[in-house]
Amino acid sequence: MPPAKEAQVHGERPWLLIVFGLIGLAGCAALIAGTIIAPLFVPDYNWISDTISDLAAGRWEIIMDVALYGFAAGLMATALAASHAHLGKSGWTVGILSLAVLAALVIIIGARNEYGDKDNEGVVIHIYLVYGLGALFLLTCVVMQAGLRASEHPHASWWLIGLGALWAVLSPVFLMSPTGIDGLMERILGLIACAIVAVLCIVFVRRGTSRTSRG
Repeated sequence: MPPAKEAQVHGERPWLLIVFGLIGLAGCAALIAGTIIAPLFVPDYNWISDTISDLAAGRWEIIMDVALYGFAAGLMATALAASHAHLGKSGWTVGILSLAVLAALVIIIGARNEYGDKDNEGVVIHIYLVYGLGALFLLTCVVMQAGLRASEHPHASWWLIGLGALWAVLSPVFLMSPTGIDGLMERILGLIACAIVAVLCIVFVRRGTSRTSRG
């Protein structure tokens, strides 16, 4: 192992990587659980045509809000783990910043409750937040896959490339899709977003556990 990489490995705290990685996975689980549970409390909700935003307003908005805030916490934990185990050069640093900004965007989406409550008065920024999510999840895949490939995790790199390609194809489809199927498209993208975060978090958890087992 090159001296620089060996010094990096010795500087990592395994349990920190494990904890942050598990929080990231828990955030993904929270988002998925929220999108499954919340519709049970919303009358006449259609999984195909109604979006996740429709769940984030009204009497039971707390369910989806908690799910979104949980996912945001997972994104921030992933960014912290990536910062601790810095596996790349400037591209990896851009990916860390991208994950942190994604966490902020998800919090704002949960807090604003736009579209879900049919309120479009004042400044409506929901669509711009969606554009930000689309751009930053793709950017994360593009800039972080090289660091994974150059380290001990080449298989994770290919997963990130594949998920990024799916995201790049389906994001414009979602934006152009008719209202009759945009809810389904949004859920597919949500699963891809969770998969992107999960790939990174699994890398960090495995990296932490392997360091722990070595003593």
